[in-house]
Amino acid sequence: MTDPSASLSFFARFWLAWLCFWRCLVSREFAQAVLPTSRAYDAGQLKELPSGDTQAPPPVKTPAVQAPVAPAPLPPEREHASALSLLAMLQREGRFLDFVQENVAAFPDADVGAAARIVHEGCRKVVHQYLTLQPVLPQGEGDKVTVPPGFDAQRIRLTGNVAGEPPYGGTLRHHGWVTTEVKFPTVSPAMEPRVLAPAEVELA
Repeated sequence: MTDPSASLSFFARFWLAWLCFWRCLVSREFAQAVLPTSRAYDAGQLKELPSGDTQAPPPVKTPAVQAPVAPAPLPPEREHASALSLLAMLQREGRFLDFVQENVAAFPDADVGAAARIVHEGCRKVVHQYLTLQPVLPQGEGDKVTVPPGFDAQRIRLTGNVAGEPPYGGTLRHHGWVTTEVKFPTVSPAMEPRVLAPAEVELA
């Protein structure tokens, strides 16, 4: 496509420049109409039209970028609702909180043992109902075991004389526990997770 200015002679362009000069001085509307074309020319964005006229390109609209809104932090009782729910279940089934809050030093061993049996039965029921557990190491306590290089320090804790580099040889004092399945119920937003056990009032 040819340059539209090539069809205008020097004198024609001179006359057009003179005419535009005076019209820009005396007419605000004419100056406002010419200004976008002048700016487009300075930016090298003039586009040729079939008629030979030029016009400024339409402005490019840049979509507004909205900054992501961080969610409001949950209060501690909501963030740890599952842990509080577990405590509530241990209390409901095994009176766990009643037992640990009691000063058992004042009671004879026989009474403490009888209470511990009840707590153990209820807490064991909760653990088996909502968690699946298995030992970290399959060996029995007291067996000789070898701790290999690159062992998981979260799964195996070394005690005693720890020196040098693995593999280590030692005696298993506790096989550890690992959870393989968690089946906690979902805590309803309508529930108050801080209430671990409601007060009980017997009416006459």
